[in-house]
Amino acid sequence: MKKAIITVVGKDTVGIIARVCTYLAKNRCNILDISQTITGGYFNMMMIVDYSGSANHFSDMQEDLNGLGGEIGVEIHVQREEIFEKMHRI
Repeated sequence: MKKAIITVVGKDTVGIIARVCTYLAKNRCNILDISQTITGGYFNMMMIVDYSGSANHFSDMQEDLNGLGGEIGVEIHVQREEIFEKMHRI
C-alpha cells in the first residue's frame, strides 16, 4: 500500500471536499481516513489516502492537487506517508 497525507487549508467555500474527493476517485485513490473542521470561516481537512491504484506518478498527483487548490482558493499539500512520519518523529 502506498499512503499519502493530504492537507487542505483555506477560506471555507462550497464544494471543497467534493472537488478533492472527485479528483481522488477519478485517479483511483482510496480515502482511508478523513477529518475536517471549519473554524471562524476557515476550512481545514486532513486525509490519508492509498494511491497504489493510481496510474499517475506521485509527483503528478502533487502537481494536479496543487493546481486544483489554486482553482478553488485553498492550499493543498500532498506528502508521502513515510516522509510525513520521519518529519514528525520525536
